[in-house]
Amino acid sequence: MRALFRWLFRREESSLRRLGSAYRSAVYRPLLPSQVRLRRFAPVGFGRRGVDPEEVTEFLEQVAGDLARAYAELAGVREQNARIKDALRRWQSRQVSTAHGLARR
Repeated sequence: MRALFRWLFRREESSLRRLGSAYRSAVYRPLLPSQVRLRRFAPVGFGRRGVDPEEVTEFLEQVAGDLARAYAELAGVREQNARIKDALRRWQSRQVSTAHGLARR
C-alpha cells in the first residue's frame, strides 16, 4: 500500500516540477499531513556525508503536525464564515420583508 502511495505522490510531484513557474495551476494541491508523514529520504552510504534520517523523520513529523493544525484551523474558519453568511442572509431577508411591509402602508 505504501508503494502505491509513493508512486502516486511521485507522479503528482513530477507533474508539478514540469510546470516550472511561480504561479499555481489547476493541478496544484497543497501538501497533506499524510504526504509529509509518508515522505522518506534515501539513506546515505557508509562513509559519506548526509543528513541524519532520524532528524529528517522528526522534522517531517513536526511539519505534518503543523499542517494538521493549520488545516483544522482553516476548517474552523470556513465553518464560522458559513455561519456568518447564513446569518447575514437571514438578516437581509428580514430587512426586505420589513421594507415591503412599510411600503404597503
